[in-house]
Amino acid sequence: MSTQKIVTPSAESIAKSARAAQKGGLPPVHLWNPPHCGHIDMRIARDGTWFYMGTPIGRPELVRLFSTILRKDGDDYVLVTPVEKVGITVDDAPFVAVDFDVVEGALVFETNVGDSVKAGPDHPIRVVRDTDTGEPSPYVHIRANLEALIDRKSFYRLVDIGEKAPHDGDEWFGVRSGGVFFPIVPASDLD
Repeated sequence: MSTQKIVTPSAESIAKSARAAQKGGLPPVHLWNPPHCGHIDMRIARDGTWFYMGTPIGRPELVRLFSTILRKDGDDYVLVTPVEKVGITVDDAPFVAVDFDVVEGALVFETNVGDSVKAGPDHPIRVVRDTDTGEPSPYVHIRANLEALIDRKSFYRLVDIGEKAPHDGDEWFGVRSGGVFFPIVPASDLD
């Protein structure tokens, strides 16, 4: 007969474990491999709002804490602590790039959870176009397979500073950052 206590994961237990594991900076979630404890009713909406049991999480510091223990395993998003791993739902990308600045020729993006990245070879920008509507969905890589959807106002600002340049044998319209050209749309689509 086992004396092991079975615990059902909750947002509170995960937050407690995450706080205990943090020692400044991002926790080393890539090194943690605890048992998968199932899924919890947590969802990140396309606009970056985090929900728990259908209710928006209203405490920004709690959202930030959860964002630091988020990991993508294959196609699945999980919150990972040293002692448990639980699946969550992500509607699109887990983060939203809400603004950017141009700093010394690089685009420095800020996310809704306080991350900051300089677009370049390690943090590429990519644009996915809807096959039916042609509507673009732009993303910037944040860390370890996690991306941020670039919000509409920031995307319009990117288009304002965009340029035409050769890419894969054709002329494209896109942006430069960190010495890299990131294509947005074939230049022929602009005519």
